[in-house]
Amino acid sequence: MSYKGKFTTFKNPDKYIGDKENVIYRSLWERNVMRWLDENPNIIEWGSEELTVMYEHPVRGGVAKYYPDFIIKDKTNQVRVIEVKPEIQTHRPVNPGRQTSKYLREVMTYAVNQEKWSTAKRYCRRNGIKFEVWTEKKLKELGILSWETDRSVLMAESKDSKKPKMKSINIKKPNRPKRRS
Repeated sequence: MSYKGKFTTFKNPDKYIGDKENVIYRSLWERNVMRWLDENPNIIEWGSEELTVMYEHPVRGGVAKYYPDFIIKDKTNQVRVIEVKPEIQTHRPVNPGRQTSKYLREVMTYAVNQEKWSTAKRYCRRNGIKFEVWTEKKLKELGILSWETDRSVLMAESKDSKKPKMKSINIKKPNRPKRRS
């Protein structure tokens, strides 16, 4: 399930370098990073999807736009471009032996990510910027991601939500005849 929304809970809005009315997160991890950047005293400026990098799309061809998740500047004036991704998307998928649609999607995602990141790294190198991919390992290391934090945030938000709660229903599956090979 995807977790999307607008980040509106700025504690330090002057640190944000973009349109504060349109800060979109596309995952719970990104939202947690936004909160961390906003509240971290070592971060003096940050933006979300404020940088555009043009790259050659390896699947459909042609030029495409890549918007890295974050651009940040810390107290040492080091500028970094950050992409937040699950660790599994940073490695080439293991070939299952047959070409399933899931495997093909994973291969395409990997190829697109690799092209985006290699182009972004070249751009950053030319401009004296660091490019980093933050996975769940880095997020945990920084204290941004923890099971308890995510669980408590989700619980608090579900209490505040105006959406009706869905009941859990046990449905017995009908007996179906076994398929012949």
